[in-house]
Amino acid sequence: MGSRATGGGRERDIILVVDDSPDTLRMLTDAIEQSGATVLVALDGEQALGIAGHVTPDVVLMDAIMPGLDGFETTRRLKADAALRHVPVIFMTGLTDTEHVVKGLEAGGVDYVTKPIVPDELLARIRVHLANARSAQSARAALDTAGRFLLATDGAGRVLWSTPQATRLLQTALPSADGAMLLPEALRIWLSQGAGSGAPPAPIALPSPAGTELQLSFLGKVGEDEHLFRLTADDSAGDEALLRQHFPLTAREADVLLWLARGKSNRDIAEILTLSPRTVNKHLEVVFAKLGVENRASATFLVMKTLRER
Repeated sequence: MGSRATGGGRERDIILVVDDSPDTLRMLTDAIEQSGATVLVALDGEQALGIAGHVTPDVVLMDAIMPGLDGFETTRRLKADAALRHVPVIFMTGLTDTEHVVKGLEAGGVDYVTKPIVPDELLARIRVHLANARSAQSARAALDTAGRFLLATDGAGRVLWSTPQATRLLQTALPSADGAMLLPEALRIWLSQGAGSGAPPAPIALPSPAGTELQLSFLGKVGEDEHLFRLTADDSAGDEALLRQHFPLTAREADVLLWLARGKSNRDIAEILTLSPRTVNKHLEVVFAKLGVENRASATFLVMKTLRER
């Protein structure tokens, strides 16, 4: 099954199995543990949600039909939680229950296996979905590292996914319904009228914690029912103002200088500020001259010294 490296140790994959049949749970637990993963067991949907709220699984195996909260509603609730939305859910269903397959995929499942379950086939599917989920998470984390806070919504304005830092910021800025974050009403109305048929709306300011300015901008449609937005987070307005008080900088030059002091390359700064690398280079030439320094290290030292003294 593979394992995850964390720091100097190794961490086993965590598989949450949700089924009300003791025999099925026993068989799946034995097979999955032999592959090197850790198994968490839930006998019903409510118990599964409780476990996932404390320990984030890497994959969920979900029985479709259970008493009480069935697998479909349990999956919908898992997918409504931004912290769990990335977790793949594989449904387990009877051989002839084709309507359950469709219903499971519509609820947010990525795959299904039919009962009686063949352990080797199930383990192979788990490996595939683990790799896919980690690839997607790595890509979003890489966007975060580059300062690109992105999110995608469906046509009703419900957030489908967001990069990690965007998720953190959005949780305080967006309304929610049934656990799912929603775009501001103006954007939901625009999407419902057919995004792309008219001019994109102007960036919308979002309510946010003190000291942080958030703006949400539409980037385009990336799927049949997936719309991409960029979140611009500026929690450094005070830092920019302070640098402009100490040095004869324009607002854009102060922006560039702050990102340089945070260790970003010229290319990264260009992407973050939506500039060309050539423009960033020219800004830095001017900034270095105004600060009386010759290189990035000296400029960074001056910035850190100025910010510490406030």
